[in-house]
Amino acid sequence: MCGIAGFYNPYVDYTKEKPKWINVLEKMNRSLKHRGPDDEGIYISSMCGLAHVRLEIIDLMTGNQPMVKKHGDRECAIIFNGEIYNMKELKKELIEEGASFQTTSDTEVILEGYMLHGKDYIKKLNGIFAIALWDSSLCQIALFRDRLGVKPLFYTMTDKTLVFASEIKGLFAYPGIKPLLDHDGLCEIFALGPAKSYGKGVFKNILEVLPGHYLTFDQGSCTTDAYWKLKACPHEDSMEKTIEKTAWLVEDAVKKQMLSDIPISTFLSGGVDSSLVTAICAKERKKQGKILNTFSFDFLDNDKYFQSNSFQPSQDRPYVEQMVDFSKTNHHFLECTNEDQRRCLYKAVDARDLPCMADVEASMLYFCSKVTNYNKVTLTGECADEIFGGYPWFHNKIAFETKAFPWSMNMEPRQALLDDELLMNLHMEEYAYAAYEKTIMETPILAEDTAKEKRRREISYLNLRWFMATLLDRMDRTSMYNGLEARVPFADHRIVEYIFNVPWQMKCPEGIVKGLLRYAGEGKLPKEILWRKKSPYPKTYDPSYEKMLGNHLKEVLSDTAAPIRALLDKTKVKQFLKSPSDYGKPWYGQLMAGPQMIAYLLQVNYWLEKYQVQLLL
Repeated sequence: MCGIAGFYNPYVDYTKEKPKWINVLEKMNRSLKHRGPDDEGIYISSMCGLAHVRLEIIDLMTGNQPMVKKHGDRECAIIFNGEIYNMKELKKELIEEGASFQTTSDTEVILEGYMLHGKDYIKKLNGIFAIALWDSSLCQIALFRDRLGVKPLFYTMTDKTLVFASEIKGLFAYPGIKPLLDHDGLCEIFALGPAKSYGKGVFKNILEVLPGHYLTFDQGSCTTDAYWKLKACPHEDSMEKTIEKTAWLVEDAVKKQMLSDIPISTFLSGGVDSSLVTAICAKERKKQGKILNTFSFDFLDNDKYFQSNSFQPSQDRPYVEQMVDFSKTNHHFLECTNEDQRRCLYKAVDARDLPCMADVEASMLYFCSKVTNYNKVTLTGECADEIFGGYPWFHNKIAFETKAFPWSMNMEPRQALLDDELLMNLHMEEYAYAAYEKTIMETPILAEDTAKEKRRREISYLNLRWFMATLLDRMDRTSMYNGLEARVPFADHRIVEYIFNVPWQMKCPEGIVKGLLRYAGEGKLPKEILWRKKSPYPKTYDPSYEKMLGNHLKEVLSDTAAPIRALLDKTKVKQFLKSPSDYGKPWYGQLMAGPQMIAYLLQVNYWLEKYQVQLLL
């Protein structure tokens, strides 16, 4: 896992001022160093420059990048962030076609595959990736992103120059690219945040390569091609066959993603998703005579302050302990204090380059910083809820009938503290609805779908394109900020393709939430865990944490230089800080309620200040 960056301009010869452009590439690398603390490299040709920082996971000795190969007079160079889980099969096929290899890395497999088969070779990859590939014979550079957008890849154009990077901060390391925020950007922050529109980078003129797409830049044009799209297909398997195939897909995905030249670990919450991943990994490690490291997360004194509600019905620890005993893992209980969260609240913005999931993201960043002391690779249970229908809004009649993002149906909490004049100019409802409607129009459906089944597909597709993308961003930035590679087996595109077309009565048989996944896991987990009611990622319920945030926001509002003052109604904020928080009615997802609104506003202020964002209103 790594960080990539670079630039391309067919009308500039970068070799004529090589020291200058080497300095630019080195600056871009420094901005991304947390993603790849083990090694770094640069490459310059007449039309492009490539930069790479490396986290060593596979082929520790010879997998350095940028990687350059020649076939006759043709020279190609690649920088790659990610992992290709079917690399061994692909490499065998390429060798049979006459390819030769100097390394054991998946990077060289991609490069050889491209040089033999062209850009369509990307369709053969099973993995997570962001790739930049320079081809001297075509005077062309191409940017590729994995099917579900697990790995990020941002880009912009300036003075006919393409500039790209794994993170937005990498773009700002290039001369002349400034953090600008216009009307749409503010709507992204306040109407959609912490989500963001796919393909957009929130800042003006900052874009992101769409999942399942590649961009080609040459001397005359930029073209965008989709190499993968989710399709609606008739589901013809019986329930028995569906359970059997689901079980196989999940187990195969987990085993494939155990590929590593260093020890792996798993996150273990005691829920069905992470427990399935852990059980499969632990069993495989046991075959090798090794014990799996596992990690669970909670907050200091949460047993004292925990408040059960419909979103979070139970605490995790008893189930984690049962799962550890069952799988015989080497487990680590990690706890986060209020002060840990406070310190990481702004680090999470540094990691994401945007305001994010407030203390939910800050705590994850903190936990990842602790995990990396033990392991540099971990597998998680992320994405199962979006794919198998685990969230309450899959089952909520109001969400089913409301034409809005089901995890954020009420705009009022988002508007409650904003300045009235700003609200009049933003038109937040219209912006959010347009984003929602765009995705609805893209949803794959079948002509024979009933109105009810069509709506099921829409809710599922909304979750894949938006909510899952936000959590994948959270997982990538919080882990990579700490030099940790987090893998998401449930986001294997084969699972997504299959489960998307499974009828709801099979996904949720007899009304059992994620029933299909639970039936597919029979025999792998203790029954109490397999059939446990969903409880999401934990958050603190300590009232002193909210008080600490409130006092901090008051301090910010008293600072006349604080950039967020111009966006908020100070009277409304002061009144809000006096009122009790409603922990049971989140304004985003399941976890972001009153305290998280305060934390989010603090993040917005820090972001505007730290990035010296220029508002274009």
